[in-house]
Amino acid sequence: MTIRQPIVTVAGHVDHGKTSILDKIRGTSIQTGEAGGITQKISFTTLPKENIEERAKKTLDKFQIPLEIPGLLFIDTPGHAAFTNMRKHGGSLADIAILVIDVNDGIKPQTAEVLQILKANKTPFIIALNKIDNISGWQTSKDLLSLNSLDTQAVNVKTNFEEKFYTIIGSLHSHGITADMYSKIEDFTKSVAIVPCSAETGEGISEILAMITALSQKFLKDKIICKELGKGVVLEVKKDKRGSFLECIFYDGCLKNTDQIAIASLEGDPVTTKIRTIQEALPLNKGYQTRDSVTAATGLKLQINTKEEILPGMPIQVITKENTIEKITEEFESEISEEIQTSNSGIIAKADSLGSLQALMVLLKQAGIPVLKASIGPISKKDIYSCNAIQEEEDKVIIGFNIQQLEETQDLDEVEQIKIITNEIVYKLIEDLEKYKAAKLQEIEKKKLSELPTICKLKVLDFCFRNTSPAVFGVKIEAGNLKAHERFINTSDKKIGQVKEIQHEKKSVNRIESGKEVAVSMPGVNFERQLTIGEFLYTNLGESHFRKFKEHKNLLSSEEKSILQEIAQIKRRTSVTWGI
Repeated sequence: MTIRQPIVTVAGHVDHGKTSILDKIRGTSIQTGEAGGITQKISFTTLPKENIEERAKKTLDKFQIPLEIPGLLFIDTPGHAAFTNMRKHGGSLADIAILVIDVNDGIKPQTAEVLQILKANKTPFIIALNKIDNISGWQTSKDLLSLNSLDTQAVNVKTNFEEKFYTIIGSLHSHGITADMYSKIEDFTKSVAIVPCSAETGEGISEILAMITALSQKFLKDKIICKELGKGVVLEVKKDKRGSFLECIFYDGCLKNTDQIAIASLEGDPVTTKIRTIQEALPLNKGYQTRDSVTAATGLKLQINTKEEILPGMPIQVITKENTIEKITEEFESEISEEIQTSNSGIIAKADSLGSLQALMVLLKQAGIPVLKASIGPISKKDIYSCNAIQEEEDKVIIGFNIQQLEETQDLDEVEQIKIITNEIVYKLIEDLEKYKAAKLQEIEKKKLSELPTICKLKVLDFCFRNTSPAVFGVKIEAGNLKAHERFINTSDKKIGQVKEIQHEKKSVNRIESGKEVAVSMPGVNFERQLTIGEFLYTNLGESHFRKFKEHKNLLSSEEKSILQEIAQIKRRTSVTWGI
């Protein structure tokens, strides 16, 4: 029974220091070479057993942790992707994760998003509480162990650290996570370990490595037993004049350069191809070496024979006599349909890879947003037409994670009828979608309310131009809006009549707002007999109209709510349950 190296992902908010921590772990300097200091692509680093011993020796010795695993395979992910495109059947490709949180910044929206995905995938993780050296007055210990550093800090510095530490513990608790300092935890199945650290000074790096090693050996032994059947996941697809190259992680079994492999596709049968060359990532990011065969877990570049389209995030399996293409096809179909479950109604979701789409679907489900269709790739004409055919106005939306809209779709008439929202940050995408849907629903409800009578309260003024046939007299709009053709009652619920015309400053108007004085004409009304100067008139609402207004009172002004209450009081003098 062989155990493979655990796959570790480093995740967190975009500028909390993920790559810097990984640089310290592997003793390289990738971060400084990245555009804008943000990781541009996924990269993997093998840390062999001897390097773990060297970098984590102090902590391993201190806590008497034996070293049994052959090494660790670290994956650094783009900040915008929140490691969402690294999934395999049944959850995350990562066996264990390091969630990086800036001690001075706390939990940011992207941190919360990562926590959601970790919980959804049931991925064990530790928290690297980074940038402790930025705490005012912090003194770095010579042995670079954060526990020793904490013991030697000045009282005010220690107090400052503890305030930040317990604030973060409280924030984690609000996300359903119980966490504590790693040295205080007795049961690691109930609490998440926090390791204070600094990517700048190297403090805590030994402890991070020791914690990942100890937890992997204690809780992941069954998961990291290397099976015979070769399985992997495509991370990136690159093409040049020499052919197609797949950057991928092999997480199970063996792969030989004579093998034939199957790669899942979203539509139709899997892509099958021979392998031309296997290049394995060397330890500590020292490039690649061509191999005849490799064993999981490892990062690879595969040159393949096929020219067929291959999508990032797709699973790979080695075809054998026992693991036939028919069996693989069935498993792939089951895997993809299980992960991407759509509804009979909802929006259209697009993403750049299978894993991105799967993670996006998880977060949309948690936000209670149904999805009608979900697929990979840029927003196409087909997506625009499909979206335009959706019945519900608020669902005429296409969201795109880390993708663009094809140029050919820009001038389509149908684009005007739908909403397209794209973003490279998942939580921003969902936030923008929720804002849009809320505003759209409000707009739809307002439109429905505009078809109801207007809510209005009038005061009869002391000038009358014509007593009857029709009566023409002055009113002040006390509250609400006056609209032509509305019917009115007085405070005794007696029907007065319908406003036929409204005149303001010698001009006919169809509608006028609160505070204005106007002349109105009411057919069938005798001013002297039916009206009293100074009395109030109200829109004559039916019960169904009243209930509709009450149902959407959030769309009404305080003035309109007040008139509704007055109308209800008038009506309930004769019918106690009116409008209830």
